[in-house]
Amino acid sequence: MIELVGGVAGRAIGQAVEQAVGAGSSVQGASAGQAAGPSFSDVLQSLGTGVIDNLKGAEAQSFAAVKGEADTRQVVDALMSAEQSLQTAIAIRDKLVTAYLEVSRMQI
Repeated sequence: MIELVGGVAGRAIGQAVEQAVGAGSSVQGASAGQAAGPSFSDVLQSLGTGVIDNLKGAEAQSFAAVKGEADTRQVVDALMSAEQSLQTAIAIRDKLVTAYLEVSRMQI
């Protein structure tokens, strides 16, 4: 189940980043004089990967609890961590969409 969400989330984040930064060409030219570091899309991709890993861990803890192999405290901690990660990712996505819509409304 999480694999399906992960695939869709990864593609959606990638498409949003490509649209927001114009496929990266203008950003790379502007940052030529700056120190090299991770790109914006790399940061968002690692964020998405971290959220997906967190969700997979919570799902695994839930299955372990159903089998009777995990402590209730471990399951609750994993679920709370996954929920917090997911809420953070959703908030970042909402901010990205809002920023993209604002930029698209600017007059040239």
